[in-house]
Amino acid sequence: MAGRSAIGLDIGTSGVRAAELVFGKGEVTLAKFGQVALPEGAVRDGEVGDTIAVAEAIKQLWTHTKFSSKKVIIGVANQKVIVRQVDLPWLPEDELKKSLSFQVADLVPMPVEHAVLDFYTLEETVNDAGGRMLRGLLVAASREMVLNAVHAVQQAGLTPTMVDLTSFAVLRSLAQPDHLGMSGEVEALVDIGARVTNIVVHAGGVPRFIRILLMGGQDLTDAVAERMGVPVPQAEAVKQQIGLHDTATQMEAEAASRVIEAAAASFVDEVRSSLDYYTASSGSVRISRLILAGGGSRLTGLAERLETSTRIPVVAARPLQSFALGKTGLSPEQIAFVEPLAAVPVGLALGVAS
Repeated sequence: MAGRSAIGLDIGTSGVRAAELVFGKGEVTLAKFGQVALPEGAVRDGEVGDTIAVAEAIKQLWTHTKFSSKKVIIGVANQKVIVRQVDLPWLPEDELKKSLSFQVADLVPMPVEHAVLDFYTLEETVNDAGGRMLRGLLVAASREMVLNAVHAVQQAGLTPTMVDLTSFAVLRSLAQPDHLGMSGEVEALVDIGARVTNIVVHAGGVPRFIRILLMGGQDLTDAVAERMGVPVPQAEAVKQQIGLHDTATQMEAEAASRVIEAAAASFVDEVRSSLDYYTASSGSVRISRLILAGGGSRLTGLAERLETSTRIPVVAARPLQSFALGKTGLSPEQIAFVEPLAAVPVGLALGVAS
């Protein structure tokens, strides 16, 4: 298969998954996709806790899926990552990067010497004194947290070529860029993992607001397991079977339904509050639709609850729809099943083309 390739590696709470894209002339092909489950506690709330266990899972993933390269792009999103919109004095890009730690020392809740910093420019503005300014998104991540992820990948025998913000990966895979700036529509992208949910509001592919929630599908499963006194695998099966329906009739099903409803209501409230905060603080155009992705998005009835709560149309993400399919070894049914999980690894791989 001709063309250069890139592999995005998503280290999630419940598993590791990777996607290999091949960039040809006018076409991008999904060449490989695979995933391997992680043992409980190997990754906690999006942060690598057991590098050995994560490395072993990545090794299995490479053995089973047979990716063409050991060079990967990895993503991070957890409580040790902050994303904040800030205004900084205008500087050429190289000088801005060199001076970033000095300019933002008072803006991040961690010592800058212990942080990995990046700045994503949104627009150039002018302050009240007529000085040129840059408005953008400041990203600050704990250096130790990032290095733990890097070390796990290296122990697996791979080479991480870039560490990206997972939210940016979600944006690349789910947003349609508006290169001409003609569209005034604003979209919300919500990727629901096991313990971490990425919310990205964008206009024409340009991020306007990012929030990382430490909530996900596993929280609903845990609530069912705890309240019903059943093992986690059984709780997961019950959650998927019942979902957010009002049709439960048996006593046990009714009890599980109430637990799922309560846990899901808390999650829906957090998403709605995040979007309300963006709208109130930006005074922007109303969000036109919400695109839902991630393993947690599979919960039956969740899309409808989000639509009712936010009053925004909700559609399922299709991160693979614009790609040609290579010899992935996956059937059409398997591709359809993994597609909600593909947004992050695909978006990480797309980072090489941005």
